[in-house]
Amino acid sequence: QVLLQESGGGSVQPGGSLRLSCAASGYIYCMGWFHQSPGGDRTLVARLAEIPVYGDDARGRFTITRDKAKNTLHLQMDNLTPEDTGVYYCTAAPSCYDSAHLWTYWGQGTQVTVSS
Repeated sequence: QVLLQESGGGSVQPGGSLRLSCAASGYIYCMGWFHQSPGGDRTLVARLAEIPVYGDDARGRFTITRDKAKNTLHLQMDNLTPEDTGVYYCTAAPSCYDSAHLWTYWGQGTQVTVSS
């Protein structure tokens, strides 16, 4: 069992930045972030095991990093738009996937609101 705890969400104006963090209770091979907009499904933002992989909306604006020694995962989000609003979930699994339903462990999520 791996417990995940996100932090760093909040409200920001369009064009602004936020940095999300996820603390894991132990090591697991692959970690990632999913975004769920109001009324929508969870979609991949980025995942990282050995190399980062980004979803289409995140590529070029977001950066995923990982500190394996501290079992922490970060997501630097720049140039945010109102479409980035929603709940961001940290996830982890023994392998990497693009589909949310294949991941093993989930955090409670952190709210990000982008609005002027």
